[in-house]
Amino acid sequence: MSFNLLDAAKGLLTNETIQQASSFLGESEGSTHKAISGILPVILSGLVNKSSTSHGANEIAAMSAEQHHAGLLDNIGNFFGSDNTDLLNKGTNILGSIFGDKSKGITSLISNFSGIKSSSSGSLLGMAAPLILGFLGKHAVENNMNAGGLASLLSSQKDTISNAIPSGLNLSSVLGSAGGEVKHAAAAAVRRTQEMDEDSKSGGMKLLLPLLLLILLAAGAYYLFGTGGNKNKESNTHAVEVTTPEPTPAIVAAAEPMRESLKVKLINGVEIDAYKGGIEDKLVAFLATNYKALGADSLKNIWFDFDNLNFKTASADLTAESQKQVDNMTAILKAYPAVKLKIGGYTDKVGDEAMNKKLSGDRAKSVQAALAKAGVGGQITDAEGYGSAFAKFAATASESERVLDRHVSVSVR
Repeated sequence: MSFNLLDAAKGLLTNETIQQASSFLGESEGSTHKAISGILPVILSGLVNKSSTSHGANEIAAMSAEQHHAGLLDNIGNFFGSDNTDLLNKGTNILGSIFGDKSKGITSLISNFSGIKSSSSGSLLGMAAPLILGFLGKHAVENNMNAGGLASLLSSQKDTISNAIPSGLNLSSVLGSAGGEVKHAAAAAVRRTQEMDEDSKSGGMKLLLPLLLLILLAAGAYYLFGTGGNKNKESNTHAVEVTTPEPTPAIVAAAEPMRESLKVKLINGVEIDAYKGGIEDKLVAFLATNYKALGADSLKNIWFDFDNLNFKTASADLTAESQKQVDNMTAILKAYPAVKLKIGGYTDKVGDEAMNKKLSGDRAKSVQAALAKAGVGGQITDAEGYGSAFAKFAATASESERVLDRHVSVSVR
């Protein structure tokens, strides 16, 4: 019988636990049951969406390992005691990591769906999120799964989880119908100009077809109203004038994703310019935690993707604009001189695998060389290319998907 993640999650919350929760929250047992029936697939859906990127998968692996090591599965009753504030705060932070600024909307949605108070909905969500992650962490350890393995597990359960969301719970009203696809499109557009040669022929034809049709229509109009019809050539010139159509709003939105700038303050007082959710923001936040407690094996599965690092087409030569992120990484390493990093290079599944592995290795070593030139080479333990070994999308997948498989990343060692 195949493994069912949702059923396993339901097994964490026994009838006794739900009775305890309803009593603690002052809600009816039936309403609490109804809330849980929506909460579990909603949280799992959020994890499925978040794991669709390598960075998101790494975050989930790290959070899962942390909750597993915290022993939450052996201490579920503590969520419903007088000293549960820290546990629920941890759950709230986890929800923010999964759903971002949509977590409050999720809380209200569950409240309206089940008829419980918004505060009760928040408490149940704050209880369920770390428990599910703790279970995932336990499952990963027992089955020797890394971040990629967890992402594959979540992806394989996507349809089952989606079908389990109750019909009265309109998740799209909070998250929107586009979900991860919009995010993928935006990410693809950022790197599009550096990798035009990797576009598929079908993608190119989709862009050319409307223009070709316009040209054919214009030629027909010229024939009917120009040399083959009215002899007034001046008016004919205006009749058949062809202009390039403006891009649709969807294309404009994808080509210019908005990113929130911020100052990342390092432990030595130095501030660097970065973006919210970028590698600098995430890595510095990670280094501020007790990350060594995760252990060497867990750290090997946690990677942070460069998000403003590009190479000249089909080469390992860094583009000029990539220097900013190299400088930022240099500043971070100088602020944390005890930190060691491994650099990894990744490609999509298009092309010869041997060549992909060589290119990814060359690119990883190119970043290593740039950091060495900046004076922090001693903090880089290794630079390795993995080719398409960890690519999640097929060679026939869309560009917006395949671009997520092409990146250079760092892992704290």
